[in-house]
Amino acid sequence: MELDAKIEALLFFKGEPVAIKKIAEILEVSIEEVVASLDTLSTKKEGTGLTIIKTENEVTLGTNKEASIFLEKLRKDEITKELSKATLETLSIILYKNGPDKNGVTRNEIDYIRGVNSSFILRNLLIRGLIDKKVDATDSRRFIYTPTIDLLLFMGVSDITMLPKYKEVVEELEKAITNQENNINE
Repeated sequence: MELDAKIEALLFFKGEPVAIKKIAEILEVSIEEVVASLDTLSTKKEGTGLTIIKTENEVTLGTNKEASIFLEKLRKDEITKELSKATLETLSIILYKNGPDKNGVTRNEIDYIRGVNSSFILRNLLIRGLIDKKVDATDSRRFIYTPTIDLLLFMGVSDITMLPKYKEVVEELEKAITNQENNINE
């Protein structure tokens, strides 16, 4: 498989911006080879529905601007439809992992707790304005997901600790995250 195809697969799988340096590490190639392959991939994507979006340090797979007309309609449909059980599950994890002594939750933690990839659900929640995404202060390579004020207003709570069975749920989530960390360290 060509390097540009590997990069495309990696970007699709991640579903979020990835550092060019990280791509080079994962694929065991030089940064220069990644940059050259990104140029090749960008050229190959011309005239398709996808495009490569990159900054100096990061790159992601996005949709071409010509697709915006029908994608805008789809986005509006997604915003107005009911939330699925998987989306509610993800939203619950984000809510309960953001209490007064919590600093948010990463996608990896959400994926571990749910047992599946949550990238598309997180994207939909971001589009709906129910969650925010910010760079993790302890590790700039990952993002932290937090609930928005609009979500708290919608839920009818002024503070996250007012959520039902807050302490019990937080304890269970902490056990799950601790188990993940112990499994990784073994």
